[in-house]
Amino acid sequence: MNVGLLTFEHSTKGSGVVNDKLQRLIDKDEIRDVMSRYARGVDRGDWDLVRDTYHTDATDDHGDYKGDIDGFIRFAKDRTGGASQVMHFLGECLIEFAGDDAAVVETYFFTAHTLGPGAQKQYRVSGDSSVQLSQYGRYVDLFERRDGVWRTARRTVVFEATRLAVGEVPPLKPDWASQRRDREDPIYQTRAAAGLR
Repeated sequence: MNVGLLTFEHSTKGSGVVNDKLQRLIDKDEIRDVMSRYARGVDRGDWDLVRDTYHTDATDDHGDYKGDIDGFIRFAKDRTGGASQVMHFLGECLIEFAGDDAAVVETYFFTAHTLGPGAQKQYRVSGDSSVQLSQYGRYVDLFERRDGVWRTARRTVVFEATRLAVGEVPPLKPDWASQRRDREDPIYQTRAAAGLR
């Protein structure tokens, strides 16, 4: 059978290899989805979504925080809670399987934050100026599939660079769709309209 540029043979010969390769593609897609849900959760302040991307006994080394996931979520809420804007951009994601139910995952990231007053103090910035923080690095993760579900078991964030800009931030145009750090963000409205919870 021809499908586009691919040709599939209707044969049982070698079907185990094809099935194994297909399962690895499915596994990779599921892992990438976990990474995307993590980014959405932090960016929108949806901490239940963030928690769901980790196994309950997972650990996270996030630079200034090292420990379990409940502690990480408290840390992340404190660090980003007063931020008016948080955005994660995920880049290359290399997934290397270390067995049927384990994978080492390296994902490049770029973040942009408009810091609130509490976070500004952490970066020794005073006054009424707007503060933009950008960070560049990699999530180095051990993913495990448990009960059929891929989640992060251990994360180490490798920071490569940080940039801090102090001063006026040009406003977004009032007729543009604007981001929110809560469930009123346009993504949640679109999901609800489509019947997704």
